[in-house]
Amino acid sequence: MIRSRIPVLLLALLPIGAGIAAIAQRADISGDSAATRAALNKALQDAREAEARGKKLEAEAALATEAAEKTAREAAALAARIQQAEAGIAAAEARIGLIDEQRQQLNRRLSARREPLVRLTGALQKLARRPLALSALKPGSVRETVYLRAMLESTIPQIRQRTAALRAEIDRGRALEEEAQQALVVLEQSESELAQRRTRLASVETQQRLVSRQTGGEADRENERALALAEEARDLDALVEQLDEAGSLRAELASLSGPIMRPAQPGSAQAVVADPSPTPTASRPRSGFQLPVTGRTIAGFGEAGEGGVRNNGITLSPRDGAQIVAPAEGRVAFAGPYRGYDRIVILEHEGGWTSLVTGLARTDVAVGDDLVAGSPLGVAGTGSPVVTLELRRGGKPVNPLEYLR
Repeated sequence: MIRSRIPVLLLALLPIGAGIAAIAQRADISGDSAATRAALNKALQDAREAEARGKKLEAEAALATEAAEKTAREAAALAARIQQAEAGIAAAEARIGLIDEQRQQLNRRLSARREPLVRLTGALQKLARRPLALSALKPGSVRETVYLRAMLESTIPQIRQRTAALRAEIDRGRALEEEAQQALVVLEQSESELAQRRTRLASVETQQRLVSRQTGGEADRENERALALAEEARDLDALVEQLDEAGSLRAELASLSGPIMRPAQPGSAQAVVADPSPTPTASRPRSGFQLPVTGRTIAGFGEAGEGGVRNNGITLSPRDGAQIVAPAEGRVAFAGPYRGYDRIVILEHEGGWTSLVTGLARTDVAVGDDLVAGSPLGVAGTGSPVVTLELRRGGKPVNPLEYLR
């Protein structure tokens, strides 16, 4: 009886969860349980918010009558769905990380309990292999056998009690292995959805570029002026300030009244003085603001960075190649490379607001483009990319977190 049970017990005490470790290594998750759980909760929240934006934009695209507006909202909806898939991947990786941490804790407990049981079962196995004839021929063996039987009657219940707890933990290990496999399936599905949505977005953006080429003359001139300002600006703050001034001048020119037809009887005409237009207030855009990318916040507004320079926005750490979107509806004032910031996009919003997004590896918009909230701006780089959002109200930096919808 003892001999038949010992190999099964020893096999059950072997380390478990090798498959979970391989999955966790694939997901590249590290850190303590609290940090991983916080990352999981944030990823789930980001996925829900992106899904809600995607549904809203898809409904708006379905109701749009103009082709340009319909295409713009379809692109924004696809960008939201891409961010949803990215958040789903982050959530699956966090789940795998939690499972791997639980597996490691389980293996440590099993290791602590395994050694004394292995020694005991080894001794019992040695005694169980002792021939009965040898016990009868050796003097004192019968008495030792009686003592051994009495000892077994008292120790076997203890062994059963301890192995029952071990079996429960081993069953927990098998359950963790199944959970990890399910999380891996979700991860692979999210990655497949992400690839499909990126392909669809590229197709929609190609259509938009073909349409924009038909009226690209004025856009080219605006782009040249923006590039010239970028060359003249001493730093990024000066560039944003100059673009703000240019945008204010353009708004003033657009608000001027058009030419008035000459009256039939000039002598009887009365001069009409137009009421001065009210000074635009820095009200929040109708669509509100949103973060341009999903990711972990690594620097908040006003935090001191390298050299003691204060951060004028919030800095995020997204996944490699993450989708970056417009924080609100607005007009592209600058899009392209700028020294020390990779590629940047500066947007003008109604009410005297300006937003600045840095850290793009690729820009998919051009100067003069009118964007809806959530329109794709481009993608982040690879190798621990960093994306920063700065928000200015009347030319002064403000904390973006206070104005997120």
